[in-house]
Amino acid sequence: MEPQFSETPIVEFRGISKAFSGVKALSDISFKIRRGEVHCLLGENGAGKSTLIKILTGVLRADSGEVLINGQKAVVTDIRQARQFGIGTVFQENSLIPHMSVAENIFLTREPRLKNGFIDYKTMYAQSVQWGERLGVNLDPRSKVRDLSVAEQQIVEIVKMFSQNPQIVILDEPTSALSDKEIVKLFDIVKRMQAQGVTFIYISHRMEEIREIGDSATVLRDGQYIASIDNLRETDMNQIITYIVGRPLDQVYPPRNVEIGEVMFEVQNLSVPKLVHQVSFQLHRGEVLGFSGLVGAGRTETAKAIFGALKKSEGQIFMEGQELHIKSPFDAIRSGIGFLTENRKEEGLFLEKSVSWNTVSASLKKIKTHGFLNFQKERTLVSEYVKTLKIKVPGIDRAVKYLSGGNQQKVVFAKWLSAGSKVYIFDEPTRGIDVGAKSEIYAIINQLAENGNGVIVISSELPEVLGVCDNIAIFHEGKLVRTLGKEEASQEKIMYYAMGGQKEYG
Repeated sequence: MEPQFSETPIVEFRGISKAFSGVKALSDISFKIRRGEVHCLLGENGAGKSTLIKILTGVLRADSGEVLINGQKAVVTDIRQARQFGIGTVFQENSLIPHMSVAENIFLTREPRLKNGFIDYKTMYAQSVQWGERLGVNLDPRSKVRDLSVAEQQIVEIVKMFSQNPQIVILDEPTSALSDKEIVKLFDIVKRMQAQGVTFIYISHRMEEIREIGDSATVLRDGQYIASIDNLRETDMNQIITYIVGRPLDQVYPPRNVEIGEVMFEVQNLSVPKLVHQVSFQLHRGEVLGFSGLVGAGRTETAKAIFGALKKSEGQIFMEGQELHIKSPFDAIRSGIGFLTENRKEEGLFLEKSVSWNTVSASLKKIKTHGFLNFQKERTLVSEYVKTLKIKVPGIDRAVKYLSGGNQQKVVFAKWLSAGSKVYIFDEPTRGIDVGAKSEIYAIINQLAENGNGVIVISSELPEVLGVCDNIAIFHEGKLVRTLGKEEASQEKIMYYAMGGQKEYG
């Protein structure tokens, strides 16, 4: 049954403007969100989406304009007050406390108490499990958040938000770390809560996802209102993309004609206790090899073991026929392996350091003259990558922490391109990157392959794996269970093997 929307808006933005250091982030933004709908907020990185959401939730104050909730002017000054207005939020970067348990994070500041004032852990654990079950996930309420994967932490964030019974739910890139199976579960709970009258503001760069879950949309570009879309499912995809990027995007996955050469990189019987079991594969010169599978299937763990970030118990790694003895990431970098990690903030960037510092951090030899750092060389090299990757930044001395998520990801990309590796491992390379920038990243991957490098792309987006990769290695429960060529692969076939299918598909 199609959801029914009230004509009275639950949220209305009127003339919202916001500037930072004189630079306009939002300019006179006005639109309405109907009660009970899933309203998608669309735009490239830097379009103003996050700024607008921070104003709605009280993290930022607008310079001018007003927000109405249920028809009444609402002055929201902080997250706690936002909750009082019935607003719940799951941001792209989680806000969990690593050393605390799952249950303690879910009920932080709202812990059930015994009569003597102590925390009622039994009730708190039970309620955490119950909320997890409503989402269709199994939660261990006693687990420490620091021991969870990125995807598991995202799920805890979602459970935490729903446990507060919000009426307006903001989901900022909620599926960026989830597998297809987990996305289905999330969409199920969104539809269930929507049927109970909950309104959603949904932010995502995944076009297929937006069309599946969204009812309507508002598009922002460069801090300005561009368009409203009343019926998202019936609107042409090319029209939506044109609204977002300001131009038609004829081909998301640019064509690549590369003659795949000889084996340049090989892994034999790689194992990590409890995580990776006897993984073997070959990577050819000019090949883009995809790693696909459900979250926790061993894709990232395999990459980390290759890179020396996880200690392998057995296995051999060869580069151009020579065995590598990698005991640390430093050994891997020196051997010609670059690794763009899944979690850019914790593992890929020095947030307090500049764009320039981060870009050259893995390639200092390139900018040395007679043993000393040559800052002119550094500026020339970094400026070249900023231009090539279209990194939106006022200057290369800008601290990375001030960049949008997508531009931070591009800086990590620049670091490994600067390092001049032979084998590139990209773990979720377009996570949190808008549709226009994705096409640019795919073109760079193509160029790396054309230059005779080997590229491994780990991605949870099946259209991306099929659109970018020559061959697809499918993981299930720590094992590489099947490798498919691009011509024979399909989303259904990949999912069949990723979920443990044993027989030949079909």
